[in-house]
Amino acid sequence: MPKLTRRDFSVLALASSVFGRAHAGSYETVLESNHRVRLRDGVNLATDVYRPAHAGQVVAGRFPVILERTPYGRNATYFRDITATNSTPKSRAEVADYYVRHGYVVIFQDCRGCRDSEGKFVKYLSEGYDGFDTCAWIRAQAWCNGHIGTMGLSYAAHTQVALACLNPPGLKAMYVDCGGFSNAYQDGIRQGGAFELKQVTWAYNLSLESPEVRQSPALLAALKKVDLKASFANMPWQRGHTPISLVPEFESYVYEQWEHGKFDEFWKQLGIYAEGYYSQFSTAAMVHLSGWYDAYSRTATDNYVGLSKRKRGPVRLIMGPWTHGARSTPHSGDVDFGPGATLDADGGDIFLRRLQWFDRYLKGVDTGGRHEAPVRVFVMGGGSGREAAQGRLDHGGRWRSESDWPIPDTRLTPYYLSVHGGLSAVRPGPEAASLTYDFNPDHPVPTKGGTVTSGEPLMRPGGFDQRDERPDVLVFETEPLAADVEITGAIEANLWIRSDAVDTDFTIKLIDLHPPSEDYPQGYALNLTDGILRCRYRQSWSDPTLMTPGEVYAIKVAAFPTSNLFKRGHRIRLDVSSSNFPHFDVNPNTGAPEGTGGVRRVARNMVYMDATRASHVVLPVIPKRK
Repeated sequence: MPKLTRRDFSVLALASSVFGRAHAGSYETVLESNHRVRLRDGVNLATDVYRPAHAGQVVAGRFPVILERTPYGRNATYFRDITATNSTPKSRAEVADYYVRHGYVVIFQDCRGCRDSEGKFVKYLSEGYDGFDTCAWIRAQAWCNGHIGTMGLSYAAHTQVALACLNPPGLKAMYVDCGGFSNAYQDGIRQGGAFELKQVTWAYNLSLESPEVRQSPALLAALKKVDLKASFANMPWQRGHTPISLVPEFESYVYEQWEHGKFDEFWKQLGIYAEGYYSQFSTAAMVHLSGWYDAYSRTATDNYVGLSKRKRGPVRLIMGPWTHGARSTPHSGDVDFGPGATLDADGGDIFLRRLQWFDRYLKGVDTGGRHEAPVRVFVMGGGSGREAAQGRLDHGGRWRSESDWPIPDTRLTPYYLSVHGGLSAVRPGPEAASLTYDFNPDHPVPTKGGTVTSGEPLMRPGGFDQRDERPDVLVFETEPLAADVEITGAIEANLWIRSDAVDTDFTIKLIDLHPPSEDYPQGYALNLTDGILRCRYRQSWSDPTLMTPGEVYAIKVAAFPTSNLFKRGHRIRLDVSSSNFPHFDVNPNTGAPEGTGGVRRVARNMVYMDATRASHVVLPVIPKRK
């Protein structure tokens, strides 16, 4: 057993006084720091074990265990560990103490190749077997009663789902928070064939904390001199000439993801493709939690759909109006949803929610939630449309329970694009109609909010005013709505297109267009969700095919799910274009292999909207409830 230091006891004493007082249980907490958990290939992972104690001495006996595996540092304070009433992040010791005091052993572990753990870090792909082996080690300890729960946000959600794909013995409960790839090819690494450039910004930021860099002051200094904004402005790149080329192993895995454009065996690997493991996935009780402006909103809904239909154990879905991990924040970007928009306001903060879930399914305690609705969604919209606190738009919203996802009474309704910029349920007439624009990859449409994460300092997530006019963005709007319209679900546009290039991208963006007001004289165009398609994948993700210039093609562009009440007097707006940078890499329009494209060209792109080529967006309309 690792030696307990004076600092270990002082840290845990502080945690008890700061965080434990309001939630006092039966136990104190003792930290056994830096256990070395040996994996099947001989690699040792640094692991902190927080155990129940009395008077500074661990309590004999067996307890249920809560595990979190992270690349960010097992003992590092995470800025999202806050509540709506206390914005000061809680330390790992404070978080552990909260659960230990209620009769749990809590474990935080550094992922392979991160912080104090051995081995080589390859993002996502080691977490399944490493997590399984860690669960086996836990079950073999004298202080474990055989029941294991998992928790964690973002990457720590990915690690949960990765190990659950192998159905480790003892796994009984999971709280999956904004992550856990259902299919990373369509959510988190790529989307619609395009590559998410957050993988580069994430790699750069994490490389500053990598063991290699921490051991080399010169390397750290060189990395800190990298100007990310300048680097992105000077794309396209080549290997060895990127913001992360100073850390070759990070650059290597990023390019491996980037260059694997087609959906092949690479994308079916354990850790990034839970869909392929649903049949053998753990039957643990699980919550999938995410937000409409989170990069993993589709992962959460897809995992709920895929697992709730197959598993005997309870599967829950909670979708709020948040950006990535911001469940205790009532605003996203420049938009405010009201004090009731937080997770805290809808039944308790994340710490209490997880405790109740673990008490119920690791201890068998009746916490009063066994018959709750399986789906809980926040429907955005309904606010005043005026300026709220700190200059944000008051968009409003409310929580609602549902029996399933997709919502059973959804009416999939086509809204047709018009050559005059209209958007309506009326199918266009027989006369030929189309709109054309030039897409210049050297001047892409800038990312302004949306389902962005880990994009700092280049891009911010959430809702922002999209009223900027550009000639390469086609705008389609309904007339002012005569009655409220709720849209809740996934969004898909069916477009008939033509290009003079062999490959190009098409993007969509769904917008709630607020009418002019005293605070917003020009109105406010609030982005709700967006999507992208790289045309070489229009027929098949696994067998890309270039286009014939001048030929007409039918394509589908999928956007992530959303939920919004378009108020009477508002307009539903759809933007169509060909780029969203730096959220996604820019198509060079040449058909060059993914991750290359040193030569770019302007593409002239056309969208048709006539009777036989009736481009439209399919909106999941929810009937008005009585």
